[in-house]
Amino acid sequence: MDPPWHPPSWSLDPSRPLYEQIARLIRIELACGRLAPGTRLPPVREFAAKLRVTPNTVMRAYLDLERDGLIETFRGQGTFVPRDPRVVTASRRALAREAVAYVQRIAESMGMTVEELIRLAKGEEEGGCTTS
Repeated sequence: MDPPWHPPSWSLDPSRPLYEQIARLIRIELACGRLAPGTRLPPVREFAAKLRVTPNTVMRAYLDLERDGLIETFRGQGTFVPRDPRVVTASRRALAREAVAYVQRIAESMGMTVEELIRLAKGEEEGGCTTS
């Protein structure tokens, strides 16, 4: 049996839903390989106490991750990252989609395509906002 995972110290932003932040941070740990397949996650109450949130907040984050197939819970045994290595790929893909959607929103708000925004960021062209 793999040793339990001990999450790093995280700062949560009280202005955003806490369960979303917890789920996202776990997705990042998965994507970066710091949370390996087969790893046991902390029990809900223990994790909630460490993060200073309610157990319901952690439970909601775990439910979101379980719905996405990134963790699995076995009654009486705990919550684990599935042993399937595709879980890491799935987590990376979800984070990449989130990043692309964010870049698309920024580009659109500036009246640019994503490609134009990237060229601008690389210093290949001058750009500016279009006015409506």
